[in-house]
Amino acid sequence: MNLLTKLEKSKTCWFLLGIIVLFFFLRLPSLIEPNWYGDEGIYQVLGQAMHSGRMLYSEAWDNKPPFLYITYALFDGDQFWVRSASLIVGLLSLIIFFFLSKRLLKNAPVAVLTSLLFTLLFATPLIEGNIANAENFILLPVIAAGFLIYRLVDKQKQFTVLTPRWALLIAGVLLGVAFLFKIVAIFDFATMLFFLVLVGLPKHFSKGIHTQLVWIRPLLHQFLFLTAGFLLPVIVTCLYFFATNTFDSFIQAVLFGNIGYVGYGNKLIIPQGFLILKILLLLISMIILFLKRNSLSRPALFILVWFGFSVFNAFFSQRPYTHYLLVMVPSWCLLVGLILITKQVREKLLLIVLFLISTATLVAGFHLSGYMKKVLYYQNAILFVTEKKDITSYQAFFDGKTPRDYEVASFIKLHTNKNDVVFVWGDNAQIYSLSGTLPPNKYTVAYHIRGSNQAIRETQQSLNTLRPKYVIILAEAPSFPFSLDSYLKTFSLERATIYERTF
Repeated sequence: MNLLTKLEKSKTCWFLLGIIVLFFFLRLPSLIEPNWYGDEGIYQVLGQAMHSGRMLYSEAWDNKPPFLYITYALFDGDQFWVRSASLIVGLLSLIIFFFLSKRLLKNAPVAVLTSLLFTLLFATPLIEGNIANAENFILLPVIAAGFLIYRLVDKQKQFTVLTPRWALLIAGVLLGVAFLFKIVAIFDFATMLFFLVLVGLPKHFSKGIHTQLVWIRPLLHQFLFLTAGFLLPVIVTCLYFFATNTFDSFIQAVLFGNIGYVGYGNKLIIPQGFLILKILLLLISMIILFLKRNSLSRPALFILVWFGFSVFNAFFSQRPYTHYLLVMVPSWCLLVGLILITKQVREKLLLIVLFLISTATLVAGFHLSGYMKKVLYYQNAILFVTEKKDITSYQAFFDGKTPRDYEVASFIKLHTNKNDVVFVWGDNAQIYSLSGTLPPNKYTVAYHIRGSNQAIRETQQSLNTLRPKYVIILAEAPSFPFSLDSYLKTFSLERATIYERTF
């Protein structure tokens, strides 16, 4: 009873309860969205394929690390349950972020404001917080790792070789888990390492060897344990794929499959020229923080290092996908808080300039148009739930092709049995998921197949061997590169043509 009484009187408890409820209701409409988002369609199909026994990468292919697909496989690719898991992960992320913000900023009202900003950005469709992408899942382990590391620094004040190892090890494991959801979490790992270096260095360097060892040994201690924790889940994952004889497929997909992906849009005079420029800008910003480390507080160092690496993270591949901004939400919100608590006018003005320039760059560099549609997102859900909007109009709100996808899926379910194979030529993998079927080989969408001659050859071989009952060509898909000699055009749906095998 004493505990309940204390909780009732705790402003923190009531605020947390309030933002948890707000976050929940802002995310609630995402649970009833139709299957419309292309990336989720791929994850759903891979989850269903893995659930049915197919081996990831060798028999079900995409170019991300395995944990996102494992998450989808746990729920058999069911969008409702995966998004429910994303909602729970989001709530936990919000709670830990609030406590991290309180510890960093040491100002309860400002921590409340930053947490409200976090809620509005992460819970709403403004930057695709409603979608169950990898970014939605990596924020929890990254924020938790940041909390553990800063809590350790804040309590210790000065590193020694006796600094608790478990916190560093657990933080490293959390960052390793985030990395296994998406490789860009490596930049969050770099954030934590560099922050530890900045706070572990002496204010002034001495030429004496003995004096140097005083700070080198503890710093090396932090580095080794954080790195060991990070590598632990990565090594275990590699051993699993090695034991299942799929290590080559794993490396080809996760490592080499991302080289061309990152290279897209990064050419500037030379291949990867733009990426090199971004790396130089990141290095310059970190050098400035290194030189100014004695005049900046630890909270400021933590937030600015994280913000710098997060901006680089968002722009890493030079693809303007809105959900890439999710990795910036924690550090962006904390930067707002840092501006509010900074008292020196000159520092405050510098932070405001940094904030305005970086935010303007992000808005210009990403697809942040369609604000009105995102505002109407909640109206669309309410009208549908109250039966004031029919299901076709509701589906079309998200994407004009969504009703077509459901119609195609209904056709497949009506005209096939569980042993029949179908092949969909297009980039809407959710059709497989909606119809309860799987693609004839490891590739789920046209752009995966068109990406290499090997993929085209493998798909042709699968079509020759499995001979799908139906080949469905979506209107917006690129030219069909395979033979239709043994197929006859039998049905035409809106923006989809269906060919049936004749023998």
